Amino acid sequence: MPTPAEIKKALLQAGFEVYRTRGDAVHVAERVRENLLMDSGVVVGAEPLRVGFVVRAQRNDFPGAADELLFDRARGLAEAAVARGYTEGEAALRHVQDPGDAARTLDTWCEVQFEKPVTSLELAVSEVGFALSLEKTALPR
Repeated sequence: MPTPAEIKKALLQAGFEVYRTRGDAVHVAERVRENLLMDSGVVVGAEPLRVGFVVRAQRNDFPGAADELLFDRARGLAEAAVARGYTEGEAALRHVQDPGDAARTLDTWCEVQFEKPVTSLELAVSEVGFALSLEKTALPR
């Protein structure tokens, strides 16, 4: 199995940006909005070798909707990935706190993590490209 350093090197050589390495996981950077803010919803894990990503539905975009409906909206974003062999991992609520007032919640995100084992570093790099192409946030219609 490749090490996190080898994974990072392969991703950089393929033209991807690395957000950070934490433990055995290399987080791939995604540019968000025009102001070039970075986020990381795609990860390559070393042991075992796997590619994962997170999709979400944000409470502020769907006021009054039940949590399960928001989780279903998030899961809907991953339909193409499930058909490609990704499986659902953790589904969790994440409360986004106001950085100036920790007692104040700005939004609640219903996040679902998906993951796929891969057999080689080349496949991992290919799957990163696929995962980056997916919409990660459910939008109101």
